[in-house]
Amino acid sequence: MKRPLDFKLYVITGENYHPGRGMLEVMEAALRGGADIVQLRDKMSPKRELIEKAKRLKELTAKYGVPLIVNDHPDVALAADADGVHLGQDDLPIEAARELLGSRRIIGISTHRIEQARAAERAGADYIGVGPVYPTSTKPGRQAVTTAYVAQAAAEIGIPFVAIGGITETNAEEVLRAGARRLCAVSAIVGHDNPESVCRNLLGKINAWRLGEQAALAESVSLSVPVSLSVPMPAPGDVREIDVVVNGRSERTQAATLLELAAEYKLEGRSVIAELDGAVVPRQLWGETPLQGGGSVEFVHFVGGG
Repeated sequence: MKRPLDFKLYVITGENYHPGRGMLEVMEAALRGGADIVQLRDKMSPKRELIEKAKRLKELTAKYGVPLIVNDHPDVALAADADGVHLGQDDLPIEAARELLGSRRIIGISTHRIEQARAAERAGADYIGVGPVYPTSTKPGRQAVTTAYVAQAAAEIGIPFVAIGGITETNAEEVLRAGARRLCAVSAIVGHDNPESVCRNLLGKINAWRLGEQAALAESVSLSVPVSLSVPMPAPGDVREIDVVVNGRSERTQAATLLELAAEYKLEGRSVIAELDGAVVPRQLWGETPLQGGGSVEFVHFVGGG
């Protein structure tokens, strides 16, 4: 079973932004700064050279336990044993890419309006890019979607989305305020003299918004939290099976958290409300909500407007 995807800071290669410094040197600095997903984007190199770059970058990202995504080319992702591919709107359809890559690899896609985001979610994308939020030299001629689209995606889309395009240390707060909880940058990071420092700064801003959001959510449900939420989380690597009741049926599962249980039922990207022992658990807390034997879980599907 593929682990539920989550990340905070997505960094994309851009060798034209750092002449005189090697790609691996720059990307390792970003990884030291906290980048937790990396994309190889190279529109110029021949495919053989691209595969070799991907293999070298994969060795580096594996050292940090970070997924490597290849832009545009599922075949390069397979040849380099990368963790996934990122598609554009005019690239291979998500369904065709899934047939090539299988169920365990990550598929992301760029979106520029809410209709594309909805379609990507329905097609089974693991995440979407939302942008360009601001004008950017990485996408010349592409009209900025502004933070209005970020707010739309935050309100409606269930799968992870990452805001991208012209994001810098200066405007990141505005994007986070609109509802983004994952940021992507190219030139602002790899074009900087100190990519590690920029990554730490951006990650600090993301974490501050996430922590503030979690605190507000915890306070809002504090009067109705089920007893099972106060049980300690299982230790990492502690695999055990428990019996739980899921939508009225007794089931046996190795899931340690509500998020893992949702993943078993392939519900991560769907419009679903979860109840544990009669209390609604906000989606943002699923990964921190432990399951205990004898618990009762209800997954309720709903259909949004739009």
